[in-house]
Amino acid sequence: MTDPAPRPHAEPDWVQHVMWWHVYPLGFVGAPIRPDAPPAETAVEHRLGHLEAWLDHLVALGLNGLQLGPVFASATHGYDTIDHFRIDPRLGDEGDFDRLVAACRERGIRVLLDGVFNHVGRAHPAFLALEEQGRAAETAGLFRVHWDSWSPGEPVPADVFEGHDQLVALDHDADAVADLVVDVMTHWLQRGIDGWRLDAAYAVPPAFWARVLPRVRERFPDAYFTGEVIHGDAAAIVRESTLDSLTQYELWQGIWHGLADRNCFELAHAIERHNALVRDFVPSTFIGNHDVTRIATAVGPELVPHAMAVLATVAGTPSVYAGDELGFEARKEERLGGDDAVRPEFPAEPPSPDALEPAAADAYGVHASLLALRRRHAWLHRAQTDVVHLANEAIVLRTATDADRVITALNLADEPVELPAADASSVEAGVAELADGVVRLGARGWAVLS
Repeated sequence: MTDPAPRPHAEPDWVQHVMWWHVYPLGFVGAPIRPDAPPAETAVEHRLGHLEAWLDHLVALGLNGLQLGPVFASATHGYDTIDHFRIDPRLGDEGDFDRLVAACRERGIRVLLDGVFNHVGRAHPAFLALEEQGRAAETAGLFRVHWDSWSPGEPVPADVFEGHDQLVALDHDADAVADLVVDVMTHWLQRGIDGWRLDAAYAVPPAFWARVLPRVRERFPDAYFTGEVIHGDAAAIVRESTLDSLTQYELWQGIWHGLADRNCFELAHAIERHNALVRDFVPSTFIGNHDVTRIATAVGPELVPHAMAVLATVAGTPSVYAGDELGFEARKEERLGGDDAVRPEFPAEPPSPDALEPAAADAYGVHASLLALRRRHAWLHRAQTDVVHLANEAIVLRTATDADRVITALNLADEPVELPAADASSVEAGVAELADGVVRLGARGWAVLS
């Protein structure tokens, strides 16, 4: 008799109340992404204090989680790891990291690390040994090497990640790889982090995570694991992997294209598909991250509130990409260095909200008000969203449980509009007139009602 498929793992209770501030550390602190010196020769620069200076900004904004991009020693951009147990010397050392975690703890901030476990950099010592010694060095069994096509003196024919020659794929069938990932995860959980964002999880067999995560949860049952998945059967991946969550790229794309193209039908379709996922697990939701064009550039600053209103009022575990709350604009380009613009250096200290330029002040105010709304309605974490009204340039959403509901009304048009208020009686965020079962929005207006 075949064993039934495992059910999705129940996420830790604390996740219902967390909202992340997502930071790409190397860019944030102004570290050189393509350093001149080899990684082993890079002097330690104590830059993590730069990030610590922004923690009060995170809290004031209404967030309580710090989601960090790569912090481990790497050759260039952080995703070509050379030592999972060492803080990148361009960021600092283990003492700097411990101080950052302690500063987060003092403020009630959870910490999520980026686990790059699909591949390592070509400068990883284990792979360098293979290149120097050939087959004789293959004792750890970390890589998928095609020795039948290799001759001494030639490059080692190992699998790489998506054609990137500098990213050598790990062999996820090997016990040594599972042991390595367990050791890395438990090492940093022991140092005080709360969970892991698993980079390129879509490229790793779900069965690998199902082997690894139970071993980690034996020691850290309250740890949280979310995987970067861009495509595929999300519900099946969660079920087979035992991950708590996956990144919701389909919703991000629906928000982006729906608003930028003034096509609310695309947004509605994405939300309907999102509802189906929420029945199985709570997705990791976002409107910006370190890999995509800034939301203000993608949809225009005037529609960022609309995007943020959807993020704040549909189910999920939301994250805000650092700088979006200040109205940052930048476009990702498909070229060497094409990510640099969306991963900028931040000032040494955050600006005072009272001293912001008008565009930044508007973005900050919208984010703060909608994050406060989300904080008041923690039940939104796993609620279903219905489409109450739908037109090309207007949509009304109702997110509800048996006892609670919020109404999100969006107008993308250049003229005012009247929309059904779905029995709402008050305006919680945005600007609207509410009377006689109708909500009146100005040109490109928005509101969240209850």
